[in-house]
Amino acid sequence: MIGFKQFIAEGKEGIGLTIWDIDETLFNTKARVYIVKDGEIVKKLANKTYNTYDLQPGESFDFREFKDAAHFRDTSEPIVKAIAKARAIHKNIMRKGSKMVIITARADFDNKEVFLDTFRKQGLDIDNIHIHRAGNLGHGKSAVQKRVVIKKLMAQQKYARVRLFDDDVSNLQMLKDLKSEYPDTDFEAYLAHPDGKMTKY
Repeated sequence: MIGFKQFIAEGKEGIGLTIWDIDETLFNTKARVYIVKDGEIVKKLANKTYNTYDLQPGESFDFREFKDAAHFRDTSEPIVKAIAKARAIHKNIMRKGSKMVIITARADFDNKEVFLDTFRKQGLDIDNIHIHRAGNLGHGKSAVQKRVVIKKLMAQQKYARVRLFDDDVSNLQMLKDLKSEYPDTDFEAYLAHPDGKMTKY
């Protein structure tokens, strides 16, 4: 496990980008992805299962629960240690001109304010932390969608370092693989555990 103060430290000189995931990283969430075939729901997948599921012939995804802001608010359980880390990091980097964002594989919610209030109630300054909804790019693998968003952010600003907190190792590996395209940027990936601990990937 990485010590708390090490997360807060900024590392080498220059502007940094810190990225958080939502599901199973900041909140333990209950939303399920439905698998539909011939108009009928044939399976319900948890977030981790969805990340690796390959549609079979005739199947399609239904994301109704992932777009339901009230469902997110009412069923999500905050991961206290992770949220405390996020709050402390944000407070520290705001003083130094660095940036923190959230990138989720979800698309837009049906009620933006209900969704954001879930973060506000946990003391996260969400009005100054942009949430990028990578799911708006289409239904594909999370790592592919998040890579597109990260590259757009890096095209807008040169970052000395980029770090990602995520529960999905495919997303962490995607970040590490960006080193070949951005040799002057340091990339750090941290695996989020259910109890809020983070280990370097």
